[in-house]
Amino acid sequence: MSQAKRILIANRGEIAIRIARAVNELGHTSVGLWTDNELHAKHLGYCQEWVNLKGSGHGETYLNVDQIISIAKENNIDAVHPGYGFLAENAHFAEQLINNGIIFIGPHADAIRKMGDKAVSKKIAEEAGLPVIPGSVGEIETPAEALQIAIEIGYPVLLKAVAGGGGRGMRVCRNESEINKYFEVVKREAAAAFGNDGVLVEKYIMNPRHIEVQVLLDGNGNSFHFFERECSVQRRHQKIIEEAPSPFVGEDEELRQKICSEALRLAQAVGYDSAGTVEFIMGEDRAFYFLEMNTRIQVEHTITEEITGIDLIVCMIQIALKENLGIPSQEWITRSGHAIECRICAEDPVTYAPAPGKVTGFETSFPQGTRFDNALFKGLEVTPDFDPMVGKLVVKGITRQVAIRKMKAALNGILLEGLKNNIPLHLVIMDHPKFAAGEYSTNFIAEEKPEQLINTEVDFLNIYQQLACIEAFSLRL
Repeated sequence: MSQAKRILIANRGEIAIRIARAVNELGHTSVGLWTDNELHAKHLGYCQEWVNLKGSGHGETYLNVDQIISIAKENNIDAVHPGYGFLAENAHFAEQLINNGIIFIGPHADAIRKMGDKAVSKKIAEEAGLPVIPGSVGEIETPAEALQIAIEIGYPVLLKAVAGGGGRGMRVCRNESEINKYFEVVKREAAAAFGNDGVLVEKYIMNPRHIEVQVLLDGNGNSFHFFERECSVQRRHQKIIEEAPSPFVGEDEELRQKICSEALRLAQAVGYDSAGTVEFIMGEDRAFYFLEMNTRIQVEHTITEEITGIDLIVCMIQIALKENLGIPSQEWITRSGHAIECRICAEDPVTYAPAPGKVTGFETSFPQGTRFDNALFKGLEVTPDFDPMVGKLVVKGITRQVAIRKMKAALNGILLEGLKNNIPLHLVIMDHPKFAAGEYSTNFIAEEKPEQLINTEVDFLNIYQQLACIEAFSLRL
């Protein structure tokens, strides 16, 4: 191991806690950040030092490249881990750190830039021999271009932002009138969300499955995959439930090896040198197509860690610091059991609208095999300033059926008082026949409307029983 380093965590909440734990485990010094509206931020309790980010709003704080680099220089920081979101996929930030003699814990800036542009990444994937969704080669300028491509590849088609992500800047078009209707809408959304109004058009895959592969490359010729994850339970193109392995891939080991090999091929083609995720769309016929590459650690990395037993954040740090990963070969990486993650969000479970508020009570009582990555505490004020996700509930079972059973028990074991949240939605989905059978696509929520099955009446008896059980459990400890 190299000499102990001072590592700045340019993030907040549960991912900052997750990174701090990895930094501390490796014997380095974890340095956290906080803003004036996060005076009691839980992640600071896991950091050995912390520094104030001055200003208000994202632009002045967690997205402020100049201020974060100044903080890093003033505090003798050796390396920066960006987590996910904020500056995690900002090539300029990565370059500026390197230019100032600070290590960026992530891939090199050129990979971030290329994979962050959907048109460029699609071209790289094609040149590497990956299957890609039929559509425009690059940006299209007019509705007329989109119409011509739609005629060639057939409807429905998807208009999407070149620099998009998180489900923003996307519209499905089933005919000419919808292309004319949505083209400028997508451009406006893209410009507002990403500062780039470029638009692509591609074939829309019916009843698709969202399958992604976790990869890890050390920049020295060693490359590994950690199998696939299924992320098809989405609302408004944003993931809320993920599981590993994919129930759709199932026992088809030939398909599993094929999609994982293709993911590594793309990462190698761009000279990748960190943890990353290659995402695919898989049709009903099990044909799959490259979607995009996320050049960062993802929210759902947890379920991959659970089935493989490998700490991906630790690996990212080791790669950045030029340390040996200690992974002899791909064959050494094995998987066992089944893991599911539910994103716990401060939002209305029926309308999906963000629901900021104050946590007036927080207790948990979980079954064996449960992991809850969170930054919750009694008194926490969840504001509209940040993403509504407040925690990631993860369970592992010997089989998928056992994992579902454990997840229901774990969801019922969370008492989150004062904060409207989507736990009732997760419970309905866990009990849904199509989810239980693994027979769902990215259209699941739109078609099945599980939110309509939520009982909106307050069950005081159940709440009192939960409180009594949690109190009894605490007394036994």
